[in-house]
Amino acid sequence: MESGVGGNSNERHGVFKGDSWFSQFRNGSNPWMARYVYALIFLVSNLLAWAVRDYGRITFPEMEKLKNCQGGRGCLGAEGVLRVSLGCFAFYFVMFLSTAGTKRMYNCRDSWHSGWWSAKIGLWIALTITSFLVPTFIIQIYGEIAHFGAGIFLLVQLVSVISFIKWLNDCCQSDKIAERCHIHVMLLATAAYVICIVGIIMMYIWYAPEPSCLLNIFFITWTLVLLHLMTSVSLHPKVNSVFLTPGLMGLYVVFICWCAIRSEPAGESCNRKAEASNKTDWLTIISFVVALLAMVIATFSTGVDSQCFQLQIRKKEAPAEDAVPYGYGFFHFVFATGAMYFAMLLIGWNTHHTIKRWTIDVGWTSTWVRIVNEWLAVCVYLWMLVAPVILGCGRTTEPA
Repeated sequence: MESGVGGNSNERHGVFKGDSWFSQFRNGSNPWMARYVYALIFLVSNLLAWAVRDYGRITFPEMEKLKNCQGGRGCLGAEGVLRVSLGCFAFYFVMFLSTAGTKRMYNCRDSWHSGWWSAKIGLWIALTITSFLVPTFIIQIYGEIAHFGAGIFLLVQLVSVISFIKWLNDCCQSDKIAERCHIHVMLLATAAYVICIVGIIMMYIWYAPEPSCLLNIFFITWTLVLLHLMTSVSLHPKVNSVFLTPGLMGLYVVFICWCAIRSEPAGESCNRKAEASNKTDWLTIISFVVALLAMVIATFSTGVDSQCFQLQIRKKEAPAEDAVPYGYGFFHFVFATGAMYFAMLLIGWNTHHTIKRWTIDVGWTSTWVRIVNEWLAVCVYLWMLVAPVILGCGRTTEPA
């Protein structure tokens, strides 16, 4: 019996390797290719939400006929973004419920995840249309819940980024690579620190041109302090890390600080860059497109990184030959919370906030969300460094 099952799995695995990409897509036999289809659906939802927000009254005049949308106003603008987000969230949440706990390939749930595209695209369209038929008060409740869902997404993304940096550090310290790539690691770490310092100097020039810009000065200066703190803890003898990890974390932290200050509303004397881009020009459009694609890519890359949330004991186990290549349930959960996250970006984390065309993640609420995310990133990183030392010391005090 076991040999028959194994032979069937090996046969399907051979088909999985030998078929063309179109046959794999049609037959639902390639979970790696399925990721890109889900990312494409997510991107289309993002574009639809943006179109409803910026050009809804011109493109969708028939929305005025919907009574539950209060004469069309409730289906456009910020509430329209939430409705599209609700449809996207519902689709990925259904996929999460139907694929969570999948361990083996070549079964019905694996086929459902990697195939049945006509049914799933139809389900996504139906849920999106249904989201425009629900009453306004449900959308308002969803908008409040989306704040927490977006926060969960940021936390998951944060742990994923830090785990990747830690994994890269472990690889660089391994016996096989340490001696051979020592110079490359030092050059990369030096480049990271140089970019961090240059970025901080440029933020002082752009966003703190006057002594009265106390808030921006505080944000930038505190980022510099956090960079020094991460470096000091990483180089502590008991931690015994290298320059690479605090350098890469410094890049991440400086980038978050830069995004936070850029999210400040235009018209502030300390944000001349936002004031300069107050008019919609090609640079503003390019920035919006890049930010949108970056959000989709971040969701896509985080979704396949379920291993960083598994227990250390399970990480040491060798995966089975027919084990799924990534956690399907976790993948869809990340996209579900990502649907809430892109809604918050497009409305500036404020359901009553009127945001300009071709802008994303603008407003004081967005600024403080980014800043808190930066501080939380440093806390999580420091804990990942210090926890083994603290827990290890606790165990060494026990009698032999």
